[in-house]
Amino acid sequence: MRLVRILGVLVFLSVLAGGAFVWNNWRELRGFRDTPFGSGAEKLVELPMGTSAHGVIRRLAEAGVLSDEGAAWRYLRMWKRDKRTFKAGEYAFSGPLLPDVVLERIYKGEVKTWKFTVPEGLRADEIAPLIEAASLGKSAETLALMRDPEFAKELGVPFPTLEGFLFPDTYAFPHSAKPRDILSAMVARYRDAWQKAEAGRKPGVTLDEGQAVILASIIEKETGREDERERISCVFHNRIAKGMRLQTDPTVMYATMLRQGGRWSNNITKRDLRTPHPYNTYTTDGLPPGPIANPGEQALAAALHPSECSDLFFVSRNDGSHVFCPDLRCHQAAVQEWQVDYFRALSAERARPPTP
Repeated sequence: MRLVRILGVLVFLSVLAGGAFVWNNWRELRGFRDTPFGSGAEKLVELPMGTSAHGVIRRLAEAGVLSDEGAAWRYLRMWKRDKRTFKAGEYAFSGPLLPDVVLERIYKGEVKTWKFTVPEGLRADEIAPLIEAASLGKSAETLALMRDPEFAKELGVPFPTLEGFLFPDTYAFPHSAKPRDILSAMVARYRDAWQKAEAGRKPGVTLDEGQAVILASIIEKETGREDERERISCVFHNRIAKGMRLQTDPTVMYATMLRQGGRWSNNITKRDLRTPHPYNTYTTDGLPPGPIANPGEQALAAALHPSECSDLFFVSRNDGSHVFCPDLRCHQAAVQEWQVDYFRALSAERARPPTP
């Protein structure tokens, strides 16, 4: 009888000890779950494809994202969170974070992204370095792909390069993204903008997609003012209708760059204006054979929806705005005022000795 009582006490003590262990473990894991951990510095964690659940926990703990590998693993097992699938990739964590916040990012595949912004009117050779600066590929390799006729054909671009179809926007990609992925996304973004522009096409405008993008690229380079784009488009549509050459300076700069093996200059000489080239609209009729930059949404829309005007000329006021003219007499007067007289006065002002 005494032996039975002793066994009963032992069993009771065992149950009590087991209960205490379970209680302490549960309390520890609850504390682990409810306590944010981590410094404010960004911590990068790379999870290769096929990393096990335990391997994920180990990498997070070693990086200082989770406070305790053992507690984290027990927590994962107790709530059966190890049964869910972790997604491979590079992850970034900053600041004190709850374990569930950390794990949910990896379950959802919220990998670190690298961003770059493309302003309206940049050329392909200006965009490639932006992609490299975002650590998303070498500039030379990306530019070569931009100019690959087979890749352009694969993406449905009607020219042998992607010039004109690399849509200006802010993009974010994981570090694993390839140049093909990035450029494909930029062209896809262009397609969205093109559909909007096409929906607003003005009756009587017969430009096909390629011609519209060429004209949009010229409009983009001629003005950054939203209120002028449709009027500048009108000038070019009027000149085309009358069989006049476009005579737009940005095309001369682009032609000069091509003649000089890719070296860009913002200065135009009389020789540049007179040197025949397919992209020089002072020497060649009609539109150039391809876009000269990458236009944004407003320039695309303006190319297909010019305003109503009788203008055939415009001259810069040197402040971003332009004077528009319907005839050569008006245009010559504007050139005299805003180009000849303006720069003569500016030169005289700069040459004047400072007032004592």
